[in-house]
Amino acid sequence: MLDDTDGLPLDLPAAAEAALKEAGALWHEEAKAEAKVLEALSLAPDALAARIGAYKFYFYRHRYAEALPHALSCVAFAAKALGLSGDWRRIGPGDAAFVGSAVTLAPLPKLLMQTLIASGYVLARLGRTEESETYLGKVVELDPSDRLGASRLLAVVRRGGVEEEDLP
Repeated sequence: MLDDTDGLPLDLPAAAEAALKEAGALWHEEAKAEAKVLEALSLAPDALAARIGAYKFYFYRHRYAEALPHALSCVAFAAKALGLSGDWRRIGPGDAAFVGSAVTLAPLPKLLMQTLIASGYVLARLGRTEESETYLGKVVELDPSDRLGASRLLAVVRRGGVEEEDLP
């Protein structure tokens, strides 16, 4: 989730990029790493790369409540960059190029769907399953061939987190 940034407008100032790199180097010192993530955000609060970095930091630390606002800001970023409604619920399959293989999908539509998936996953981890289903359901609507795997994740959420192969 939120891994493929090829072709996206990252616009990250050098100082913010350096702070994120330091956060990675300090990974095992959580407080110091978090301070660097927060520094990157303060230097570039509207930069996609800073938001993705913050999301990843909190996500991989299992600090889902803190990861969520960053995932949501990436959803808003992608929708705005695509010239779409600020309310992602109103976006439909014909509003952008939500077609192509997972490899050839245009970067911004792919980012929008990936960040909706990330948001849905985090919401599920927070126990907010109804909201999670709404986010994941939107990706299923936008990506009916399921190139990004949202339908499988949605099914797991609907089963209460149980994988199909683990069912009795």
